[in-house]
Amino acid sequence: MAQGRIDLVATPIGNLADLSPRASEVLANADIIAAEDTRHSANLLRHLGISRPLVSLHEHNEAGRHAELLERVRQGARLAVISDAGTPLVSDPGYLLVRAALAAGLDVQAVPGPSAVLVALAVSGLPVDRFCFEGFLPARPGARRECLRALATEPRTMVFFEAPHRIVETLQDMAAQLGGTRAACVARELTKAHESVYRGDIESLLRIAAEDANFARGEITLVVAGADATDQRPDDAFVRRALDLLAAELPPSRAAAVVAQLSGRRKSEVYALTQRGGVTAAEEEPETP
Repeated sequence: MAQGRIDLVATPIGNLADLSPRASEVLANADIIAAEDTRHSANLLRHLGISRPLVSLHEHNEAGRHAELLERVRQGARLAVISDAGTPLVSDPGYLLVRAALAAGLDVQAVPGPSAVLVALAVSGLPVDRFCFEGFLPARPGARRECLRALATEPRTMVFFEAPHRIVETLQDMAAQLGGTRAACVARELTKAHESVYRGDIESLLRIAAEDANFARGEITLVVAGADATDQRPDDAFVRRALDLLAAELPPSRAAAVVAQLSGRRKSEVYALTQRGGVTAAEEEPETP
């Protein structure tokens, strides 16, 4: 029996008319459809007049379910994979399945279509020639700030997904870690009836958030400008030179603290250079950053 195939089918992020004719045909001809939320996807299929077997494939069951699905494909089934909205695998389940399928020599194809990442980039007014997708930032404030600190010198336009109840906190953290004058765009409910796109720098977006009750509602994609040349932090050679100059006057921990403030780096990161770079001041344990 000929092997089947896996089709990764992009579905609408809001407007149901955005589903392509090819995507509709693939779903109608699938032997089985793996969906992130079968209840949500059942509504889409009902709208299309399609009735096909549905199975769940989400972050909590993907690792244990992909072997069963791959066996169906080996036996000749055509498996369509969809997420709740947009392109599968992009901050959605499916990666483990696809990786296992390719390792097994099975055919995997994509049926392109809607993507919140690309739609938000297109309407943001920010550079789109180079960009990076960061998905959801950590929910915990400390981890989120640490992640943003690491992205402070990223030169490419950055795209994030964010939950509505965290968007204001995230923008506040971005103002602190990236700078309040950094250009950004908050795109909510893209392609839906209540689509809204807010553009400006981070500080102005925070002011809008305080005045507009709809700002923190619905599905949100956040686009942030990359760092320009003035945002680039000094390289290791500069940091080591600064440490060398201060080491004669200050203990390593204090020297690291001063250089961290000047360079925009974490104190623990700068202190590590004192250990690797041959700074000659007396040994001292670093203070808690």
